[in-house]
Amino acid sequence: MFLDENEEELMVRILIKNANIITPYEIKRDSRLVIEGGKIADIYEGLCEEDGFDQLIDAKGNYLSPGFIDLHNHGNFGHDFMEASHEAFDIMADFHIKNGVTSFLATTITQEPAAIRKALKSIGEYIEAGCNDSSIRAQMLGVYLEGPYFSVEKKGAQPEEYIKSPDIEELKEFIELSKNNIKIVALAPEIDGAKEAIKFLKKEGITISAAHTNASYKEAKLGIDMGISQITHLYNGMRAFNHREPGIIGAALTDERVACEIICDGIHLHVAAMDMAVKMKGKDGIILVSDAMMAAGLEDGKYELGGQDVYVKDGVARLEDGTLGGSTLTLKKAVYNMVNLVGVPIEDAVRMASLNAAKAIGMDGIKGSIEIGKDADLIMFDEDINIIMAMVKGKLRHF
Repeated sequence: MFLDENEEELMVRILIKNANIITPYEIKRDSRLVIEGGKIADIYEGLCEEDGFDQLIDAKGNYLSPGFIDLHNHGNFGHDFMEASHEAFDIMADFHIKNGVTSFLATTITQEPAAIRKALKSIGEYIEAGCNDSSIRAQMLGVYLEGPYFSVEKKGAQPEEYIKSPDIEELKEFIELSKNNIKIVALAPEIDGAKEAIKFLKKEGITISAAHTNASYKEAKLGIDMGISQITHLYNGMRAFNHREPGIIGAALTDERVACEIICDGIHLHVAAMDMAVKMKGKDGIILVSDAMMAAGLEDGKYELGGQDVYVKDGVARLEDGTLGGSTLTLKKAVYNMVNLVGVPIEDAVRMASLNAAKAIGMDGIKGSIEIGKDADLIMFDEDINIIMAMVKGKLRHF
């Protein structure tokens, strides 16, 4: 009897031993993990039988962690998701896995509708096709639609000429073009048409994130009441906090219904601002994101974001007027910074880069943590978060 490639994969059994396994509840020291058919099958503390496995991996005391999930990233290694090129998507997915990200959302930016449509169509086709070669790359899970439904006053690096009010028919078209792969839509809750859009998106099961917004506290709370469950890059691109008008920051930090994205690069936010967010939201309420643009992984120089020139100096990306234009951050560096700058325990920083992200898009039943039955999307790293190996559904890649 001959087995096809998929049937052979289902029979593969892998044992990882001598690992410090980061679960959602604890770090299991000197433990073992069993993978069967690309899924996590068992976790052992101490010794276990090593016979009967197709592959044996010695972690040598390093950490075994769920793979990071980068929900909000525009590009890396010289490419951007707005290119709408499958070759570019492959290159970006390859960069991701080298930096500990086993799955991600492709993030768009405010542009003319034709450019957004082209990107969504290409992304949808790429996800539908799946990986058609033997390369082991990070898995694209869907789309993060960042814009064009924003406040001009808080546009940040979003091109002003394409900012507009939400349009339900346009959103329907976007969803269809993406082949129903839009996972998050970021919008400003106070602008005309936002309430109708939030109601529609919630009905569609799409996560709504408040972003590039000048919302007052009252407007933000109304948006949350209607269905907003996430805040895009907390503190950045939004009304500043005031003790008499707390605005969206006050609403975000005090409302348990929303999770807050944090760009933990030491540039977008002061350490005290990150520390305050962690103390107020807890380990379950923070999602680490990179918000990376195409310069991530490359040297300083001139790049592009949303049709605008971006100048990267000392790793800091800015538009010509000085506005921050995304980042050059990786999630492994964000986790390192959360531990070493903010003082967050490693297991909590990992949760912020994995399980919390999976929960935000309703995929925590299969991804985001080391638990029996979930996809074997795993990474191994040392104390400095240097990535040693990665797995996507049990397929191994060493670095």
